[in-house]
Amino acid sequence: MHIKFQDLFLAMQEQLERKQAVLDEQLLIELVQRIRPENPHHHEEIQQKIQTLIYALLLIPNAAHILQHFILRLINQYKQNSLYADSGILSLDGFWNQLSQRLGAYFLPLITDASQLQDLVHRVFHQRSDRYWLDHIEDQDWQQLFALLNQGQSHQPEKLKIKSELIKAITVLSYRISGLGLYPEFINAQPELSEYESPFLVQNREIIEFIQQYKKLHQSSHQVAVIVPPNTDQALVMIEQCRDVVFKIRRATKRIGVSISLTYLLSLLEQCLDRIEILLNLVVEEDQLRSKALYSLLMNVSASIYNERSVRSLLATNSELIALQVTENASKTGEHYVSTDKKGFWSMYLSAAGAGVIIASMATLKVLATRMTMAPIAQAFVYSMNYSFGFMLMHVLHFTVATKQPAMTAAALAATVQHRKGSKNAQIAELTALIINIIRTQFIAILGNISIAIPVAALIAYLWQVGLHEPLLSHAKATKTLHDLNPFTSLAIPHAAIAGVCLFLSGLIAGYFDNMAVYRKIGPRLKAHAHLKILLGQERLNRFAAYIERNLGALAGNFLFGMMLGSMGTIGFILGLPLDIRHIAFASANFIQGLMNINGSPDIGLIIVSFLGVLLIGLTNLFVSFTLTVIVALKARRVRFEQWKPLAKLVLTHFLTRPSDFFWPPKQPLKIDEHPHNSHKTGH
Repeated sequence: MHIKFQDLFLAMQEQLERKQAVLDEQLLIELVQRIRPENPHHHEEIQQKIQTLIYALLLIPNAAHILQHFILRLINQYKQNSLYADSGILSLDGFWNQLSQRLGAYFLPLITDASQLQDLVHRVFHQRSDRYWLDHIEDQDWQQLFALLNQGQSHQPEKLKIKSELIKAITVLSYRISGLGLYPEFINAQPELSEYESPFLVQNREIIEFIQQYKKLHQSSHQVAVIVPPNTDQALVMIEQCRDVVFKIRRATKRIGVSISLTYLLSLLEQCLDRIEILLNLVVEEDQLRSKALYSLLMNVSASIYNERSVRSLLATNSELIALQVTENASKTGEHYVSTDKKGFWSMYLSAAGAGVIIASMATLKVLATRMTMAPIAQAFVYSMNYSFGFMLMHVLHFTVATKQPAMTAAALAATVQHRKGSKNAQIAELTALIINIIRTQFIAILGNISIAIPVAALIAYLWQVGLHEPLLSHAKATKTLHDLNPFTSLAIPHAAIAGVCLFLSGLIAGYFDNMAVYRKIGPRLKAHAHLKILLGQERLNRFAAYIERNLGALAGNFLFGMMLGSMGTIGFILGLPLDIRHIAFASANFIQGLMNINGSPDIGLIIVSFLGVLLIGLTNLFVSFTLTVIVALKARRVRFEQWKPLAKLVLTHFLTRPSDFFWPPKQPLKIDEHPHNSHKTGH
């Protein structure tokens, strides 16, 4: 590969010899442009171009010396402190202020300061893809390039000036870390910080001592060439201890819960610790350490050019821990939704059957509510309360709504993927067994809901007719109800997908409130409530507080799920959009009540198509909620599972050879043979 560099080096030399006060940064921009690959992910092209630059620096006389001098002079034309201490690090503004600022910047772009070194970096690495090809540079190529540009003892005044700016940035970051480490949220999460001397304070003391020693050694500029900087080992040890505390706090969040502000502070603190370590390594004399540190800084800064203004980046950085807590709580619940034996199988059926009775009653109340003439908001409220209190009653009575399972079981599946052990075949076999158990449990739960909801809804419609001498539904309403279930001529499937999204959101909401119950200490606070003590008595209050602490997530998730279902049609009406929900359990109740109240014998084709619509509504509910939850759960755990194809093949093979396992529990707990050629066999 042939790339011309000589013209650029000559132009740089010319500017340096003329002792121009302001160097032309366009030369550096052009240099990066020439080595920028066409494909930022093409490893071979990247390596070839970097090596071409290295060969040019070796072959062209004085090229490395010229480029080094030019870059040092150019950097010193700008204010540097902000790049070292702030770029790529979250602001102290907090999450919500940062979010509003970044959203505002989309409509009214921010003004960049041309005097800052960030502006030069932004212009040099002006493409969003630059961070990718920089990341693909081999370590040995980077070290060789750094060695060429750092050889010799020349240009010491420029180097000293840059080191001075690095020292200022280290000072700023050290004080920032010590301040962050004393935040009350950290103390609450890790009480030991108040009992013993905080490593966040000790690191500041060590850093200040290092800086004082460094400044003493550099009091006279003529000594620079022979001076070795003081040792940074003690400071780096304290930085590592600070990291240990952050790790302990992250681990403690599983027990004590987490908030958005705590997540933001943890992310900010980790970024500060990473950056101060990089800067400390930049001022040492060991070339290999400096090379790695410079590369890390360049990568960090080039990525931050776009991340600092990105809403998506902010949400990704700060939502991870909360998402993990939310899905972690959901996965714990999800484990109870997976049956492995006959006892659990029939227990799930009875639980779902109980829910079927309440679902039939809720569907009937919804029909009666439609008879009332109300304002849209009042109608949404009545529908929402019907759904919300119905779902909450099911939870209190330990009944199960089939479609609520996926949001929980998906999180349990993700947790299994994260903690997979053994060989790949063993992992796939374990996941296959879990998936089969999930599908079987889903099947019996849906069957339980429908098998009871349909006859109870039919009985209610019959008793209404006999008792009040009028049909529950008019002929027109019954016909419309059945036609609304037609998957080919109505919006039943899109509306079922909307319900699936609501199911997914309700799972996240449940996890969020479970987390909040722990983090905000809801149980102990209720126990200490003075007015409730008088009203209930301490013993009864203790039981109530314990129940709320255990079930707050489920109650809140069910209540808000009902609100979403009940208000979706009204939201669609207000916005002029065809928004509504279709849920399999309610669709089955509506199906039978529609058939019973239609005049004459209903058309067999209408019956078949409407029933098909009910089945497809159920499948859509399950697929959408399960898929969304598994995606969020895997992302929250930073899990990439590469074995989806063999997993799908093993599940399909098992279905073809042992389909009964998907619908009926085996005599012994299911165990899949981990060997691919025997994957159809079931061990006992």
